Amino acid sequence: MASRVVAAAAVVAALAALGGCSIFGSGTAHSAPTTAESNGGRDETGGIGVNSYLWRASLETLDFMPLASADPWGGVINTDWYANPEKPDERFKVTVYILDTRLRADGVSCAVFRETKSDGGTWVTAPVSPDTNVAMENAILAKARQLRLSNIE
Repeated sequence: MASRVVAAAAVVAALAALGGCSIFGSGTAHSAPTTAESNGGRDETGGIGVNSYLWRASLETLDFMPLASADPWGGVINTDWYANPEKPDERFKVTVYILDTRLRADGVSCAVFRETKSDGGTWVTAPVSPDTNVAMENAILAKARQLRLSNIE
């Protein structure tokens, strides 16, 4: 339980620290993940349409945020808005795209969205650094590697 709190705090801190550089939105379309036909003979999908390690790692990394939707065949996870209790005037939302059936560094893509509360009390879109998206992807990849290694031993 303590490790989840620490992990959640680290992700929130990364989101907050990297939140102000530029607005997210590369305009790039994300393709659907490939099927499990060319993963070197290894079935890492676990009966779902995407890499099971990336899927589980994404869910575990984001488990402190409310889940809005999750599509294990399309590889898309959407969270609902999450506000850190210590900063109630700022909230985050994350969309994770799992793009491959193999455990690869380019097999996951994250889009982090941020809003801040204006003086009038309404939520206003705020900039998010692209580094924030990369930090989320790296946290998911690190967790996926841990899960993969724990299954090998």
